[in-house]
Amino acid sequence: MTELQKNYIAGEWLAGADTIENLNPSELADVIGHFAQADNAQLERALDAAEAAQREWAAAGLERRYSVLMAIGNELIDRADELGRLLSREEGKPLAEGRGEVYRSGQFFTYFAAEVLRQIGDNADSVRDGIEIDVRREPVGIVAIISPWNFPLATAVWKIAPALAFGNAVVWKPANLVPASAVALAEIMARQDLPAGLFNLVMGAGGEVGQALVESPRVNAISFTGSVPVGRGIAQSAVGNFTKIQLEMGSKNALAIMDDADLDVAVACALNGAFGGTGQKCTASSRLVVHRQIHDAFVDRLVAGASDMVVGHALEAGTQMGPVVSDVQLEQNLANVALAQQEGGELLCGGERVDRATEGYFMSPAVVAGTRNDWQVNREELFAPIACVIPVDSYDEALATVNDTRFGLTAGIVTGSLARATHFRRNVRTGCVMVNLPTAGTDYHVPFGGRGESSYGPREQGQYAREFYTTVKTAYIASGEPA
Repeated sequence: MTELQKNYIAGEWLAGADTIENLNPSELADVIGHFAQADNAQLERALDAAEAAQREWAAAGLERRYSVLMAIGNELIDRADELGRLLSREEGKPLAEGRGEVYRSGQFFTYFAAEVLRQIGDNADSVRDGIEIDVRREPVGIVAIISPWNFPLATAVWKIAPALAFGNAVVWKPANLVPASAVALAEIMARQDLPAGLFNLVMGAGGEVGQALVESPRVNAISFTGSVPVGRGIAQSAVGNFTKIQLEMGSKNALAIMDDADLDVAVACALNGAFGGTGQKCTASSRLVVHRQIHDAFVDRLVAGASDMVVGHALEAGTQMGPVVSDVQLEQNLANVALAQQEGGELLCGGERVDRATEGYFMSPAVVAGTRNDWQVNREELFAPIACVIPVDSYDEALATVNDTRFGLTAGIVTGSLARATHFRRNVRTGCVMVNLPTAGTDYHVPFGGRGESSYGPREQGQYAREFYTTVKTAYIASGEPA
């Protein structure tokens, strides 16, 4: 993938007004490719084509939609090794995680292929005699999808698949850090039985093509995953057009470890949740809320596990944690490690840039002990392999600490008590709750989303996705006079 990679607009591959270079964060000498950047004229062309294509697609038979989504899903699953390698090469997650993301992306498509055939409406009798009522869901129209870099395929696909399943057109702007995965998916889409313009890939800067997309009165719905400031801006831009919005934004997830926890389970959950995907997950547990009675034993094991993690090239066998995604992210991570120490935390391991055989953005996983929940490092999303330990004296204090955040995506508890686990999952203020599991890791057939500044709008995934990608129509039918 060294030649110019183009945007896919109105059924054609088009060069853009400019290009960007895509580098491998594990090996900066490895240029993955050069990728076209769309301009506003191309965006308008995509919207023109989407309008016509959406009307055709909405009228298409269910079998056609089902067959297309199944074909896309099966190809992703079949090519998980190949495309997973490309994904890991450009994003930096270990190869096993890259392959798993592609495979899961295929499952999203096959799941929503089945949802195509489960679109069943409601009917009722009117309170007035001789009138029947039919309630059904219809497509919203053109859906703008703006996806992040940390899950180049999965996050985009869990938006694209339901959008198509429910009869909509898609204009997709991926993150500029991960364009290769976007082009790979667009190539699969381009071979399907889709009306030209139903699916459009418009790569470009968020402040330019992304902003023009969310401001367009021709867009009927916007699904976005990214930071809180950008989400706020999208909401402000969309409200003038009354555009439907779905925003998945920041998080500050906590894992509570109780005095009755199985320490092996607790450490495994903490290592996975804090450092999986180099900590670059919206579901990562950067706050570890630990009961004082087992604090020292837990921290000792956590530090040993973090110190033993193999940090290396994403494509090398044995790598457990790859590089961070960019030089900007790396500098920000190192600054947050320094901030945690300035606030009074004790850096027990990691938190440093490390050298490997290839030049890349590598850092060691950091464990910072003795922190407080009101410190800045425990208030802001870090998106980094940094775990801050917060000691507490009781379960009640642990729950209060977990809930003391403006975010509310995921939270977890490790405990041997069914009563505590039940109380926690009923009283923690998050959209997803994990019991004796890492905070990172969700399924595709059930709703995903959070509370507070983590999410705004209808839930994603599973049957709940239809709330965003469809609109409800209620019809009244007079049966006429009986014969």
